[in-house]
Amino acid sequence: MTGTELTGLTAAELAAKLQAGEVSSVEATQAHLDRIAAVDGTVHAFLHVDAEGALAAARRADEDRAAGGAASPLAGVPLALKDVLATSDMPTTCGSKILENWTPPYDATVTRRLREAGIVILGKTNMDEFAMGSSTENSAYGPTRNPWDPERIPGGSGGGSSAALAAFEAPLAIGTDTGGSIRQPGAVTGTVGVKPTYGGVSRYGLVAFSSSLDQPGPCARTVLDAALLHEAIAGHDPMDSTSIDQPVPPVVAAAREGASGDLRGVRVGVVRELGGDGYQPGVQRSFQAAVDQLAALGAEVVEVSCPHFDYALPAYYLIAPSECSSNLARFDAMRYGLRVGDDGSRSAEEVMSLTREAGFGPEVKRRIMLGTYALSSGYYDAYYGQAQKVRTLITRDFDAAFGQVDVLVSPTTPTTAFKIGERVDDPMAMYLADLCTIPSNLAGNAAMSVPSGLSDEDGLPVGLQIMAPALADDRLYRVGAAYETARDAAQGGALINRVPVPEGVA
Repeated sequence: MTGTELTGLTAAELAAKLQAGEVSSVEATQAHLDRIAAVDGTVHAFLHVDAEGALAAARRADEDRAAGGAASPLAGVPLALKDVLATSDMPTTCGSKILENWTPPYDATVTRRLREAGIVILGKTNMDEFAMGSSTENSAYGPTRNPWDPERIPGGSGGGSSAALAAFEAPLAIGTDTGGSIRQPGAVTGTVGVKPTYGGVSRYGLVAFSSSLDQPGPCARTVLDAALLHEAIAGHDPMDSTSIDQPVPPVVAAAREGASGDLRGVRVGVVRELGGDGYQPGVQRSFQAAVDQLAALGAEVVEVSCPHFDYALPAYYLIAPSECSSNLARFDAMRYGLRVGDDGSRSAEEVMSLTREAGFGPEVKRRIMLGTYALSSGYYDAYYGQAQKVRTLITRDFDAAFGQVDVLVSPTTPTTAFKIGERVDDPMAMYLADLCTIPSNLAGNAAMSVPSGLSDEDGLPVGLQIMAPALADDRLYRVGAAYETARDAAQGGALINRVPVPEGVA
Protein backbone atom coordinates (compact mmCIF):
# COMPACT_ATOMS: atom_id res chain seq x y z
CA MET A 1 0.00 0.00 0.00
CA THR A 2 1.13 3.58 -0.64
CA GLY A 3 1.71 6.01 2.21
CA THR A 4 -1.42 7.95 1.27
CA GLU A 5 -3.49 4.76 1.32
CA LEU A 6 -2.13 3.81 4.73
CA THR A 7 -2.77 7.19 6.32
CA GLY A 8 -6.29 7.22 4.91
CA LEU A 9 -7.29 4.04 6.75
CA THR A 10 -9.33 4.09 9.93
CA ALA A 11 -7.69 2.56 13.00
CA ALA A 12 -9.95 -0.50 12.74
CA GLU A 13 -9.09 -0.96 9.06
CA LEU A 14 -5.38 -0.59 9.74
CA ALA A 15 -5.57 -3.03 12.67
CA ALA A 16 -7.24 -5.60 10.42
CA LYS A 17 -4.50 -5.28 7.81
CA LEU A 18 -1.83 -5.59 10.48
CA GLN A 19 -3.52 -8.73 11.82
CA ALA A 20 -3.75 -10.21 8.31
CA GLY A 21 -0.09 -9.49 7.62
CA GLU A 22 -0.91 -7.22 4.67
CA VAL A 23 1.17 -4.41 6.13
CA SER A 24 3.63 -4.03 9.00
CA SER A 25 3.45 -1.58 11.87
CA VAL A 26 6.81 -0.17 10.80
CA GLU A 27 5.39 0.61 7.35
CA ALA A 28 2.25 2.18 8.82
CA THR A 29 4.23 4.21 11.36
CA GLN A 30 6.68 5.45 8.73
CA ALA A 31 3.78 6.49 6.49
CA HIS A 32 2.33 8.61 9.29
CA LEU A 33 5.72 10.10 10.14
CA ASP A 34 6.11 11.02 6.47
CA ARG A 35 2.66 12.60 6.51
CA ILE A 36 3.59 14.64 9.59
CA ALA A 37 6.76 15.82 7.85
CA ALA A 38 4.72 16.83 4.80
CA VAL A 39 1.85 18.77 6.39
CA ASP A 40 2.63 19.65 9.99
CA GLY A 41 4.61 22.71 9.01
CA THR A 42 1.22 24.18 8.11
CA VAL A 43 -1.04 22.44 10.64
CA HIS A 44 1.30 22.53 13.68
CA ALA A 45 -0.54 19.69 15.41
CA PHE A 46 2.60 18.35 17.11
CA LEU A 47 4.93 19.90 19.67
CA HIS A 48 7.24 16.88 19.70
CA VAL A 49 7.59 14.01 17.22
CA ASP A 50 9.45 10.94 18.46
CA ALA A 51 10.26 9.22 15.19
CA GLU A 52 12.95 6.96 16.66
CA GLY A 53 10.81 5.87 19.60
CA ALA A 54 7.75 5.34 17.40
CA LEU A 55 9.61 3.12 14.94
CA ALA A 56 11.13 1.12 17.80
CA ALA A 57 7.64 0.56 19.27
CA ALA A 58 6.38 -0.43 15.82
CA ARG A 59 9.16 -3.01 15.45
CA ARG A 60 8.24 -4.49 18.84
CA ALA A 61 4.60 -4.72 17.78
CA ASP A 62 5.59 -6.50 14.58
CA GLU A 63 7.83 -8.91 16.48
CA ASP A 64 5.11 -9.67 19.03
CA ARG A 65 2.58 -10.33 16.28
CA ALA A 66 5.00 -12.60 14.41
CA ALA A 67 5.45 -14.56 17.63
CA GLY A 68 1.68 -14.90 17.95
CA GLY A 69 1.29 -12.48 20.83
CA ALA A 70 -0.29 -9.20 19.67
CA ALA A 71 -0.87 -7.16 22.82
CA SER A 72 -4.33 -5.87 21.85
CA PRO A 73 -6.62 -5.31 18.84
CA LEU A 74 -4.87 -1.96 18.27
CA ALA A 75 -1.30 -3.26 18.56
CA GLY A 76 0.91 -1.50 16.03
CA VAL A 77 -1.54 1.32 15.27
CA PRO A 78 -0.04 4.85 15.57
CA LEU A 79 -1.45 7.49 17.92
CA ALA A 80 -0.96 11.18 18.80
CA LEU A 81 -0.85 12.00 22.54
CA LYS A 82 -1.90 15.33 24.04
CA ASP A 83 1.04 17.02 25.72
CA VAL A 84 -0.65 17.11 29.13
CA LEU A 85 -0.04 13.42 29.91
CA ALA A 86 3.29 12.39 31.40
CA THR A 87 5.73 10.51 29.18
CA SER A 88 9.06 9.31 30.57
CA ASP A 89 10.76 9.36 27.16
CA MET A 90 9.41 12.65 25.75
CA PRO A 91 8.94 16.21 27.02
CA THR A 92 5.64 17.07 28.70
CA THR A 93 5.21 20.84 28.39
CA CYS A 94 1.42 21.36 28.68
CA GLY A 95 1.89 24.01 25.99
CA SER A 96 3.67 26.23 28.55
CA LYS A 97 7.07 27.88 28.76
CA ILE A 98 7.19 27.05 32.46
CA LEU A 99 7.65 23.35 31.53
CA GLU A 100 9.69 23.81 28.37
CA ASN A 101 11.85 20.72 27.72
CA TRP A 102 10.73 19.06 30.98
CA THR A 103 10.66 15.26 30.79
CA PRO A 104 8.76 13.49 33.60
CA PRO A 105 10.38 10.62 35.51
CA TYR A 106 7.34 8.36 34.93
CA ASP A 107 4.48 7.57 32.54
CA ALA A 108 0.87 8.53 33.12
CA THR A 109 -1.44 5.54 33.52
CA VAL A 110 -2.98 6.32 30.13
CA THR A 111 0.49 6.40 28.57
CA ARG A 112 1.42 3.10 30.23
CA ARG A 113 -1.78 1.41 29.05
CA LEU A 114 -1.18 2.60 25.49
CA ARG A 115 2.30 1.10 25.54
CA GLU A 116 1.02 -2.15 27.08
CA ALA A 117 -1.57 -2.36 24.29
CA GLY A 118 1.22 -2.10 21.71
CA ILE A 119 -0.09 1.23 20.41
CA VAL A 120 2.64 3.33 18.78
CA ILE A 121 2.96 6.85 20.20
CA LEU A 122 4.06 9.18 17.40
CA GLY A 123 4.58 12.23 19.62
CA LYS A 124 2.93 14.92 21.74
CA THR A 125 0.30 17.29 20.40
CA ASN A 126 -0.15 21.04 20.80
CA MET A 127 -2.68 22.43 23.26
CA ASP A 128 -3.85 25.57 25.02
CA GLU A 129 -1.47 26.19 27.91
CA PHE A 130 -2.40 23.88 30.80
CA ALA A 131 -5.58 23.06 28.85
CA MET A 132 -6.98 26.55 29.41
CA GLY A 133 -8.67 27.66 26.22
CA SER A 134 -11.08 26.81 23.43
CA SER A 135 -8.93 27.41 20.38
CA THR A 136 -5.31 26.22 20.92
CA GLU A 137 -4.27 29.86 20.45
CA ASN A 138 -3.08 29.99 24.06
CA SER A 139 -0.20 27.59 23.45
CA ALA A 140 3.16 29.16 24.25
CA TYR A 141 4.46 27.51 21.07
CA GLY A 142 2.02 29.01 18.60
CA PRO A 143 -1.47 28.04 17.41
CA THR A 144 -2.54 24.88 15.66
CA ARG A 145 -4.52 25.37 12.43
CA ASN A 146 -7.72 23.64 11.36
CA PRO A 147 -7.06 21.38 8.35
CA TRP A 148 -10.47 22.32 6.92
CA ASP A 149 -9.32 25.96 6.74
CA PRO A 150 -5.84 26.92 8.00
CA GLU A 151 -7.10 30.41 8.85
CA ARG A 152 -9.43 28.93 11.48
CA ILE A 153 -8.98 27.38 14.90
CA PRO A 154 -9.09 23.58 15.44
CA GLY A 155 -10.83 23.93 18.79
CA GLY A 156 -9.26 23.68 22.20
CA SER A 157 -7.70 22.90 24.42
CA GLY A 158 -6.96 19.72 22.49
CA GLY A 159 -6.72 21.27 19.04
CA GLY A 160 -3.46 19.49 18.29
CA SER A 161 -4.98 16.04 18.74
CA SER A 162 -8.08 16.82 16.67
CA ALA A 163 -6.06 18.50 13.92
CA ALA A 164 -3.69 15.53 13.72
CA LEU A 165 -6.70 13.30 13.01
CA ALA A 166 -8.26 15.64 10.45
CA ALA A 167 -4.91 16.08 8.67
CA PHE A 168 -4.43 12.28 8.52
CA GLU A 169 -1.25 12.54 10.59
CA ALA A 170 -2.55 9.86 12.97
CA PRO A 171 -5.58 7.53 13.00
CA LEU A 172 -6.01 7.85 16.77
CA ALA A 173 -5.36 10.50 19.42
CA ILE A 174 -5.78 11.10 23.13
CA GLY A 175 -7.27 14.30 24.52
CA THR A 176 -8.45 15.56 27.88
CA ASP A 177 -11.82 17.16 28.55
CA THR A 178 -12.28 19.69 31.36
CA GLY A 179 -15.07 21.82 29.88
CA GLY A 180 -15.33 20.32 26.40
CA SER A 181 -11.70 20.09 25.26
CA ILE A 182 -12.20 16.74 23.50
CA ARG A 183 -15.70 17.26 22.13
CA GLN A 184 -15.41 20.89 20.97
CA PRO A 185 -12.25 20.25 18.87
CA GLY A 186 -13.91 17.12 17.50
CA ALA A 187 -16.93 19.14 16.39
CA VAL A 188 -14.99 21.85 14.54
CA THR A 189 -12.60 19.40 12.81
CA GLY A 190 -15.17 16.79 11.75
CA THR A 191 -13.78 14.08 14.06
CA VAL A 192 -15.15 11.97 16.92
CA GLY A 193 -14.35 12.96 20.52
CA VAL A 194 -15.49 11.22 23.71
CA LYS A 195 -15.50 12.39 27.32
CA PRO A 196 -15.83 9.18 29.34
CA THR A 197 -17.61 9.07 32.67
CA TYR A 198 -15.52 10.98 35.24
CA GLY A 199 -13.29 8.39 36.87
CA GLY A 200 -13.66 5.93 34.01
CA VAL A 201 -10.17 6.68 32.68
CA SER A 202 -7.32 7.30 35.13
CA ARG A 203 -6.06 10.84 35.73
CA TYR A 204 -2.77 9.62 37.26
CA GLY A 205 0.01 11.41 35.40
CA LEU A 206 -2.37 13.95 33.87
CA VAL A 207 -1.05 17.42 34.73
CA ALA A 208 -4.04 18.83 36.58
CA PHE A 209 -5.99 21.91 35.54
CA SER A 210 -9.26 21.36 37.42
CA SER A 211 -9.14 18.06 39.28
CA SER A 212 -12.88 17.56 39.71
CA LEU A 213 -13.48 18.12 35.99
CA ASP A 214 -10.44 16.82 34.03
CA GLN A 215 -11.00 13.57 32.14
CA PRO A 216 -8.79 11.86 29.53
CA GLY A 217 -10.55 10.28 26.59
CA PRO A 218 -10.32 8.96 23.02
CA CYS A 219 -10.27 10.97 19.79
CA ALA A 220 -10.69 9.27 16.42
CA ARG A 221 -12.16 9.56 12.94
CA THR A 222 -14.92 6.99 13.53
CA VAL A 223 -17.06 5.89 16.46
CA LEU A 224 -15.70 2.32 16.34
CA ASP A 225 -12.11 3.59 16.43
CA ALA A 226 -12.95 5.70 19.48
CA ALA A 227 -14.53 2.66 21.17
CA LEU A 228 -11.46 0.50 20.55
CA LEU A 229 -9.21 3.18 22.04
CA HIS A 230 -11.60 3.80 24.95
CA GLU A 231 -11.43 0.11 25.85
CA ALA A 232 -7.62 0.18 25.74
CA ILE A 233 -7.20 3.08 28.19
CA ALA A 234 -10.17 2.68 30.56
CA GLY A 235 -10.48 0.79 33.81
CA HIS A 236 -9.80 1.12 37.53
CA ASP A 237 -6.45 2.50 38.65
CA PRO A 238 -5.44 2.33 42.34
CA MET A 239 -3.03 5.22 41.68
CA ASP A 240 -6.01 7.56 41.12
CA SER A 241 -8.26 8.09 44.13
CA THR A 242 -11.12 9.22 41.87
CA SER A 243 -10.91 6.15 39.62
CA ILE A 244 -14.12 4.09 39.55
CA ASP A 245 -13.72 0.45 40.59
CA GLN A 246 -16.28 -0.88 38.12
CA PRO A 247 -16.07 -2.89 34.88
CA VAL A 248 -15.50 -0.86 31.72
CA PRO A 249 -18.83 -0.47 29.87
CA PRO A 250 -19.01 -2.66 26.71
CA VAL A 251 -18.24 0.21 24.36
CA VAL A 252 -16.82 -1.80 21.45
CA ALA A 253 -19.77 -4.20 21.41
CA ALA A 254 -22.13 -1.22 21.56
CA ALA A 255 -20.41 0.48 18.61
CA ARG A 256 -20.66 -2.69 16.52
CA GLU A 257 -24.31 -3.12 17.47
CA GLY A 258 -25.08 0.50 16.64
CA ALA A 259 -23.55 0.19 13.18
CA SER A 260 -26.58 -1.94 12.24
CA GLY A 261 -28.57 1.30 12.28
CA ASP A 262 -31.42 0.13 14.50
CA LEU A 263 -32.38 2.51 17.32
CA ARG A 264 -35.85 1.14 18.02
CA GLY A 265 -36.59 1.32 21.73
CA VAL A 266 -34.05 4.09 22.36
CA ARG A 267 -35.44 7.30 23.84
CA VAL A 268 -33.58 10.48 22.78
CA GLY A 269 -34.07 13.78 24.59
CA VAL A 270 -33.43 17.11 22.86
CA VAL A 271 -32.27 19.63 25.48
CA ARG A 272 -34.41 22.75 25.13
CA GLU A 273 -31.84 25.04 26.77
CA LEU A 274 -29.01 24.08 24.36
CA GLY A 275 -30.25 25.87 21.27
CA GLY A 276 -31.99 28.99 20.00
CA ASP A 277 -30.61 32.52 20.16
CA GLY A 278 -26.85 32.75 19.75
CA TYR A 279 -26.56 29.51 17.77
CA GLN A 280 -25.37 29.74 14.17
CA PRO A 281 -28.29 28.95 11.83
CA GLY A 282 -26.25 26.40 9.89
CA VAL A 283 -25.41 24.60 13.12
CA GLN A 284 -29.07 24.53 14.10
CA ARG A 285 -30.12 23.15 10.71
CA SER A 286 -27.45 20.43 10.84
CA PHE A 287 -28.56 19.49 14.36
CA GLN A 288 -32.21 19.28 13.37
CA ALA A 289 -31.30 17.08 10.41
CA ALA A 290 -29.38 14.81 12.79
CA VAL A 291 -32.35 14.57 15.14
CA ASP A 292 -34.60 13.70 12.19
CA GLN A 293 -32.12 10.99 11.20
CA LEU A 294 -32.20 9.49 14.72
CA ALA A 295 -35.97 9.38 14.52
CA ALA A 296 -35.78 7.71 11.12
CA LEU A 297 -33.60 5.00 12.70
CA GLY A 298 -36.43 4.21 15.10
CA ALA A 299 -35.53 6.31 18.12
CA GLU A 300 -38.28 8.03 20.08
CA VAL A 301 -37.41 11.74 20.19
CA VAL A 302 -38.81 14.05 22.87
CA GLU A 303 -37.92 17.51 24.15
CA VAL A 304 -36.67 17.78 27.73
CA SER A 305 -35.88 20.79 29.88
CA CYS A 306 -32.76 21.17 32.02
CA PRO A 307 -33.35 24.68 33.40
CA HIS A 308 -30.14 25.01 35.39
CA PHE A 309 -27.97 24.44 32.29
CA ASP A 310 -28.31 28.20 31.76
CA TYR A 311 -26.04 28.66 34.79
CA ALA A 312 -23.42 26.08 33.78
CA LEU A 313 -21.04 28.55 32.12
CA PRO A 314 -20.72 30.96 35.08
CA ALA A 315 -20.51 28.07 37.54
CA TYR A 316 -17.74 26.45 35.50
CA TYR A 317 -15.75 29.69 35.32
CA LEU A 318 -15.72 29.87 39.10
CA ILE A 319 -15.02 26.19 39.83
CA ALA A 320 -12.35 25.59 37.18
CA PRO A 321 -10.25 28.72 37.90
CA SER A 322 -10.49 28.05 41.64
CA GLU A 323 -9.11 24.56 41.22
CA CYS A 324 -6.51 25.77 38.73
CA SER A 325 -5.20 28.42 41.14
CA SER A 326 -4.61 25.63 43.65
CA ASN A 327 -3.15 23.10 41.21
CA LEU A 328 -0.79 25.54 39.53
CA ALA A 329 0.67 26.69 42.85
CA ARG A 330 3.07 23.75 42.49
CA PHE A 331 4.92 25.62 39.74
CA ASP A 332 7.05 27.60 42.17
CA ALA A 333 10.50 27.43 40.49
CA MET A 334 11.80 25.32 43.35
CA ARG A 335 11.15 21.74 42.25
CA TYR A 336 11.05 21.46 38.46
CA GLY A 337 10.61 23.46 35.29
CA LEU A 338 11.63 27.01 34.58
CA ARG A 339 13.57 29.13 37.12
CA VAL A 340 14.13 32.85 36.55
CA GLY A 341 16.20 35.36 38.56
CA ASP A 342 18.05 32.88 40.78
CA ASP A 343 21.33 34.82 40.86
CA GLY A 344 21.88 34.63 44.61
CA SER A 345 20.60 38.12 45.30
CA ARG A 346 16.87 37.36 45.41
CA SER A 347 14.62 35.62 47.91
CA ALA A 348 12.70 32.44 47.09
CA GLU A 349 9.50 34.51 46.85
CA GLU A 350 11.07 36.89 44.32
CA VAL A 351 12.39 34.01 42.20
CA MET A 352 8.96 32.35 42.28
CA SER A 353 7.25 35.59 41.24
CA LEU A 354 9.68 36.22 38.38
CA THR A 355 9.39 32.62 37.19
CA ARG A 356 5.60 32.60 37.16
CA GLU A 357 5.54 35.98 35.41
CA ALA A 358 7.85 34.69 32.65
CA GLY A 359 6.50 31.14 32.46
CA PHE A 360 2.71 31.56 32.44
CA GLY A 361 0.77 33.07 29.55
CA PRO A 362 -2.06 35.64 29.77
CA GLU A 363 -4.96 33.16 29.92
CA VAL A 364 -3.34 31.09 32.66
CA LYS A 365 -2.65 34.24 34.69
CA ARG A 366 -6.24 35.40 34.16
CA ARG A 367 -7.66 32.14 35.49
CA ILE A 368 -5.26 31.97 38.44
CA MET A 369 -6.32 35.46 39.49
CA LEU A 370 -10.02 34.65 39.06
CA GLY A 371 -9.67 31.49 41.09
CA THR A 372 -7.55 33.02 43.83
CA TYR A 373 -10.10 35.79 44.24
CA ALA A 374 -13.02 33.33 44.33
CA LEU A 375 -11.29 31.32 47.07
CA SER A 376 -10.17 34.30 49.13
CA SER A 377 -11.41 34.98 52.65
CA GLY A 378 -14.87 36.51 52.59
CA TYR A 379 -15.63 35.46 49.02
CA TYR A 380 -15.43 31.65 49.17
CA ASP A 381 -19.09 31.12 50.10
CA ALA A 382 -20.34 33.89 47.81
CA TYR A 383 -18.56 32.57 44.71
CA TYR A 384 -17.03 29.09 44.86
CA GLY A 385 -19.61 27.77 47.33
CA GLN A 386 -22.52 29.07 45.26
CA ALA A 387 -21.03 27.62 42.09
CA GLN A 388 -20.85 24.19 43.71
CA LYS A 389 -24.54 24.47 44.65
CA VAL A 390 -25.35 25.24 41.01
CA ARG A 391 -23.30 22.18 40.05
CA THR A 392 -25.57 20.06 42.22
CA LEU A 393 -28.66 21.52 40.55
CA ILE A 394 -27.23 20.73 37.09
CA THR A 395 -26.55 17.15 38.20
CA ARG A 396 -30.17 16.88 39.37
CA ASP A 397 -31.34 18.19 35.99
CA PHE A 398 -29.41 15.38 34.31
CA ASP A 399 -30.83 12.81 36.72
CA ALA A 400 -34.39 13.97 36.03
CA ALA A 401 -33.80 13.97 32.27
CA PHE A 402 -32.27 10.50 32.28
CA GLY A 403 -35.32 9.32 34.16
CA GLN A 404 -37.27 10.06 30.98
CA VAL A 405 -34.79 9.25 28.19
CA ASP A 406 -31.76 7.05 27.47
CA VAL A 407 -29.56 9.77 25.98
CA LEU A 408 -29.66 13.53 25.53
CA VAL A 409 -28.60 15.36 22.37
CA SER A 410 -27.62 18.91 21.44
CA PRO A 411 -25.25 20.73 19.11
CA THR A 412 -21.68 20.29 20.37
CA THR A 413 -20.82 23.94 19.75
CA PRO A 414 -22.96 27.01 19.05
CA THR A 415 -20.88 27.89 15.94
CA THR A 416 -18.45 26.35 13.49
CA ALA A 417 -14.71 27.07 13.76
CA PHE A 418 -13.98 30.77 14.07
CA LYS A 419 -10.97 32.52 12.57
CA ILE A 420 -7.63 32.60 14.37
CA GLY A 421 -7.37 35.85 16.31
CA GLU A 422 -11.09 36.61 16.09
CA ARG A 423 -11.81 36.11 19.82
CA VAL A 424 -8.38 36.54 21.40
CA ASP A 425 -9.28 39.92 22.90
CA ASP A 426 -12.77 38.87 23.98
CA PRO A 427 -12.53 36.17 26.68
CA MET A 428 -16.31 35.95 27.13
CA ALA A 429 -16.87 35.24 23.43
CA MET A 430 -14.14 32.58 23.63
CA TYR A 431 -15.71 30.96 26.71
CA LEU A 432 -19.07 30.66 24.92
CA ALA A 433 -17.54 28.04 22.61
CA ASP A 434 -17.96 25.57 25.50
CA LEU A 435 -21.57 26.47 26.25
CA CYS A 436 -23.00 23.06 25.32
CA THR A 437 -20.21 20.85 26.62
CA ILE A 438 -19.68 22.20 30.16
CA PRO A 439 -22.79 20.67 31.82
CA SER A 440 -21.49 17.11 31.35
CA ASN A 441 -18.18 18.00 32.98
CA LEU A 442 -19.92 19.54 35.97
CA ALA A 443 -22.11 16.44 36.40
CA GLY A 444 -19.41 13.89 35.55
CA ASN A 445 -21.52 11.92 33.08
CA ALA A 446 -20.40 10.60 29.67
CA ALA A 447 -20.63 12.58 26.42
CA MET A 448 -19.56 12.29 22.79
CA SER A 449 -19.31 14.54 19.75
CA VAL A 450 -19.85 12.89 16.38
CA PRO A 451 -19.74 14.83 13.07
CA SER A 452 -23.19 15.73 11.74
CA GLY A 453 -22.18 17.18 8.40
CA LEU A 454 -21.11 20.59 7.11
CA SER A 455 -22.79 23.90 7.81
CA ASP A 456 -24.57 25.15 4.69
CA GLU A 457 -23.28 28.69 5.40
CA ASP A 458 -19.52 28.15 5.41
CA GLY A 459 -18.91 24.48 4.53
CA LEU A 460 -17.30 23.77 7.91
CA PRO A 461 -17.91 20.75 10.16
CA VAL A 462 -20.69 20.64 12.75
CA GLY A 463 -20.87 18.25 15.71
CA LEU A 464 -23.79 16.36 17.26
CA GLN A 465 -23.35 15.95 21.02
CA ILE A 466 -24.72 12.80 22.66
CA MET A 467 -24.86 12.61 26.47
CA ALA A 468 -25.43 9.51 28.64
CA PRO A 469 -25.62 8.80 32.37
CA ALA A 470 -22.49 7.99 34.37
CA LEU A 471 -21.17 4.49 33.59
CA ALA A 472 -23.51 4.22 30.60
CA ASP A 473 -20.79 5.15 28.10
CA ASP A 474 -21.89 2.27 25.87
CA ARG A 475 -25.10 4.16 25.06
CA LEU A 476 -23.01 6.90 23.42
CA TYR A 477 -21.36 4.39 21.14
CA ARG A 478 -24.56 2.61 20.14
CA VAL A 479 -26.36 5.83 19.22
CA GLY A 480 -23.24 7.46 17.74
CA ALA A 481 -22.41 4.49 15.52
CA ALA A 482 -26.01 4.17 14.31
CA TYR A 483 -26.13 7.83 13.42
CA GLU A 484 -22.67 7.73 11.78
CA THR A 485 -23.67 4.83 9.52
CA ALA A 486 -26.86 6.55 8.44
CA ARG A 487 -25.11 9.90 7.96
CA ASP A 488 -22.44 8.40 5.71
CA ALA A 489 -25.08 6.62 3.64
CA ALA A 490 -27.12 9.81 3.27
CA GLN A 491 -24.17 12.10 2.57
CA GLY A 492 -22.27 9.87 0.18
CA GLY A 493 -19.39 8.62 2.31
CA ALA A 494 -17.41 9.57 5.39
CA LEU A 495 -17.35 13.29 6.09
CA ILE A 496 -13.65 13.23 7.02
CA ASN A 497 -12.71 12.19 3.48
CA ARG A 498 -13.74 15.65 2.29
CA VAL A 499 -11.19 17.55 4.37
CA PRO A 500 -9.22 19.71 1.88
CA VAL A 501 -5.70 19.15 3.29
CA PRO A 502 -3.35 19.45 0.29
CA GLU A 503 -0.87 16.65 -0.33
CA GLY A 504 2.78 17.50 0.18
CA VAL A 505 2.28 20.85 1.89
CA ALA A 506 5.60 21.92 3.36
